[in-house]
Order: sequence, then C-alpha cells, then structure tokens
Amino acid sequence: MKNNRNNRPAGREKARPEAYRRPARPQPRPQEEESARGMQREDIVIGRNGVIELLKSGRAVESILVTGGEAQGSIVRILAMAKEQGIPVKETSPAKLDNMCGHQNHQGVIAVTGAANYSTMEDIYKKAGDQPLFVIIADEITDPHNLGAIIRTAEIAGAHGVIIPKRRSVGLTATVAKASAGAIEYMKVARVTNINTAIAELKEKGVWVFGTAAEGSIPMYQANLTVPAAIVIGNEGDGMSQLVRKNCDVMLNIPMKGHISSLNASAAASILLYEALRQRLG
Repeated sequence: MKNNRNNRPAGREKARPEAYRRPARPQPRPQEEESARGMQREDIVIGRNGVIELLKSGRAVESILVTGGEAQGSIVRILAMAKEQGIPVKETSPAKLDNMCGHQNHQGVIAVTGAANYSTMEDIYKKAGDQPLFVIIADEITDPHNLGAIIRTAEIAGAHGVIIPKRRSVGLTATVAKASAGAIEYMKVARVTNINTAIAELKEKGVWVFGTAAEGSIPMYQANLTVPAAIVIGNEGDGMSQLVRKNCDVMLNIPMKGHISSLNASAAASILLYEALRQRLG
C-alpha cells in the first residue's frame, strides 16, 4: 500500500521540533517602511524633463547624478547642458537613485539642488504686474501628483501663482517637481502659515475668491473670472475646510452629466483654470 501523505490518521501528526520552526517575520514599523522605500527629499529634481527645465531656468544646481550607460536620448542633452554650465556630473548606481527619490521613476537622472524655492505673496503680486491677479489656492492638497499637476496646468494657463499652506499639505517635493513636468521652475508657489489670512490679504487687494464644490451656487461659466481672482481647490477627500469655504465670495460648481459625482482635485483645477483662461482671452 502506498504511503499517501494526505491520508494520515488524525492525531498522528508529529509536532515539528521548536528548533526547526520558522520564526514569525516581524512586521515593520511605519518609520522602517518609509526608510526602506527611501526618504523623499525636497532638494532634488527627478526625471529627464524636470531636469532639463531646471537647467534651462538658471536655478542653482549642485550636481547631476546619472546611472552608468544612460548616455543616450535626452540624457545626452542634459550632459551637454551640465557641461556648459559647469555643473559636476557623477555616475552612480540605479539603487542609489532609487533610494534618493523614494523608489520613484527617476528615468536614470537626478539633479541635486538647494532647498525647494518658495515664493512669497509679494512675489506673486509682482509677477502679475498690471494684469488682473490670477492665482490658485490649494487647500490642504496632500497628494504630490495632484499638486504637481495643478502647478503644471496653472503655469500653462497663465496663472500668476499657487498658494499652499505650510501644514497638512504636501510641499515642493521631488514627486511634485516631476509631476509638474518642469513647470515648478517657472510658477510662483507661496507657502503660507494660514490660508484664511492669505485670503483676507487677497480680498484687501480687491481679489475675488471663488470656492469650488458640487453644491456650488452657480456654474463656473456663469461666473466672471476675468476679475482679479483666486480659485480655491479643496482637499482630495474632504474638499475645502469649513472656514475657507465661509471666506469665499462665490461658490462655483462644475456641471456634470455622468453617474460619478466628483472629480480628481487636479482635474477640477484644470477645468476651472481653462475656463478662466477662455474668458480672459475673450
């Protein structure tokens, strides 16, 4: 009779000696998981397009790191630009680049800069000059891809600046820079202590503050967005905070016909930015 392991009599299973038992794998703490993935640094720009735009902008760059064997395509252009500007170029391993940017898609190149350059509210006013002010207020946007996309669209649509809070918001991280596809080098981003204080300052300068919500009082295309305007985009999950909502002059809604009742924060920002641009172009 064949010995079938699956037909062992009940109670005959021999206990495995303690010494041979596989120890339980300890669960990593959140801090350890973050360390294993690599910390997301704010003094780097990752990705080929982002690095090219950084080099074009004239901002100070300490060094360029590339992986060995990557001297082709747009990397050749980056190396030439770095040589022309006297920026050191260092070859390194893909693993080191992975750790520097938190295992994001760096495309074989990272530029090391100083701390992320934030602007002030005054910088935004100066950029607007005699034009009607046009800014985006990102109220507690925590997803770096959303903030990067908002900055990218704001730059293309001709906004004078983006205002973000210091707390409960993503800053100008490497992920934001990459998601902006280089727009972060041209857009004024002011990081303020209190969004509501910034709104009060804008109102003193004659700026209309437009909030956004599904239950907004008027459709966006019925609002006059040619006036000095600040458009508020709320948090991905909760929307605008109650106090920010209270301080808005007008609440706008984006008309929708489908079954889904909400838009991604950066998608909503894009629609509103281009409605404002459409009106301003006449």
